[in-house]
Amino acid sequence: MLRQFLERLESGELTPQSLLELCLGRIAAADPTLHAWVEVSPQPHGEGRLRGIPFGVKDIIETRGMATEYGSPLYAGRKGERDAHVVNELRGEGAVLLGKTHTTAFASFDPAPTLNPRTPGRTPGGSSSGSAGAVAAGMVPFAIGTQTLGSVLRPASFCGICGFKPTFGLIPMDGVLPFAPSLDTLGFFTETASDMKCLWSRGFGGESTAELHSAAYLRIPVEEPMAIAVSNAVDRLRASGVPVEEMEIPRQWGDVTRAARLINDYEGARTHAARFAEFGERIGVRLSQLVARGLAVPEEEYQSALQQLDQTRLELSRIFWEHAAILSPAAMGPAPLGLSSTGDPSSNAPWTALGVPAITVPMSVEEAPLGLQLNAAWGRDDALVAVAAQAEHLLRNSPIPV
Repeated sequence: MLRQFLERLESGELTPQSLLELCLGRIAAADPTLHAWVEVSPQPHGEGRLRGIPFGVKDIIETRGMATEYGSPLYAGRKGERDAHVVNELRGEGAVLLGKTHTTAFASFDPAPTLNPRTPGRTPGGSSSGSAGAVAAGMVPFAIGTQTLGSVLRPASFCGICGFKPTFGLIPMDGVLPFAPSLDTLGFFTETASDMKCLWSRGFGGESTAELHSAAYLRIPVEEPMAIAVSNAVDRLRASGVPVEEMEIPRQWGDVTRAARLINDYEGARTHAARFAEFGERIGVRLSQLVARGLAVPEEEYQSALQQLDQTRLELSRIFWEHAAILSPAAMGPAPLGLSSTGDPSSNAPWTALGVPAITVPMSVEEAPLGLQLNAAWGRDDALVAVAAQAEHLLRNSPIPV
C-alpha cells in the first residue's frame, strides 16, 4: 500500500489531498466498529521523500496539540505539548500526521478497545493495538508503535501485516512515555515488508543490497498452527534456493527471557509507582499487579539481570556471523480469542532484550494471520528490511513443497 501510494503520488495520479481523503473515507467507514483511533486530525505537511503519505501515531507518543492520553481515561482530554523526535522527523520528510491510535493503558497489558480487522473475534495484540489495526484495515499506509517486550511484532503477526523493531537506541525515544527504558524501542507497521523497506529507506535508513544468501531457523516451542506455518515457510524458502540451517535453541534462551521480564517489571514498576500511589487500580488491573510485583524485585536481582543481558549479547553475537537472518515465530500462535488478553510476548522478548533489529513477514495461511520473525545483528537494520522484503517475495512466489 505505501509503495503504491508513493508511486501514484510521484506520477501525479494521486495528490496529497486525494490520498488524505481516501484514508479519511476508510476511517469513517470502518473505525466506528474497529476503534483503532483516539483522534483523527490531519496536520499540515511539508516537502520530503514521504510527501503526502498519511500516518498514525501510538497514543503514548507526544504530538503537539493532539490527544496524548496514554490509553487511559485518567488522562482523557490531555493534549501533547510538542512533537516527539520520531514524529518531527517524519513530518520533516513530508509525511502527514493523520491522528493518534489506541494503545493499551500506559502500553502495558490492560487491553485497548481496538478489534482485529482480519479476525474481529480475536485480539489485535498489544500494546500497539490501534497502530496495527489501522494499517491492517487499510486506513493508513503506515503507523508508529513501540515495543518493550513484543508490542510491535506480536500485533503485526496477529493482524497479518509487517512490523519492524529497529536496533535498540537507533531512533531516539524523546517524547515517548517510558515504560522500561532499558528495553523500550520505537517500531513501525506497514502492510508488507516491501512497504517497510520503502519507509525505512526514505525515513530513517539507507538502501541496502543485502540478500537472503542463507538463514538459520530457531525452532522454539509454539502452538501447533504457528509451528506448521513456520515450518512450511522454511520449506518454501529452501525450495526457492535459500539454504536454511536448523539452529539449536541457545542454552541462554530461557535466562534471557526471564531477564527481560524481570527488567520489564522492575523498571515498569518504578516508572508507574507514583501514578499507582495516586490512582491505585484505576491505572489498570494488570499494570497494578506489575507495579506490585516489580517493586518487590531486589536491586541486586535487577542488576544481575542487566549484567546477564550484556554478557549474553556478546555470547550470542556469533549466531549472526554466517547468516543473513535468524528465522523464528513472530508470536506463540494465532491471536487469542476475545479481547481480555493481548497475547504472550515470549517469542519476541529475548530479541528485544538483546537489542537487535527484528521484523515480521506475514505468512500465507487460511485461518487467523501468522507472522514469520526475522532477526539480524545489532545495527544491521538496513540489511534486515531488505532481506525481509526478499523473503516476502520468495514466500509469495515459491512453489509449494511436496
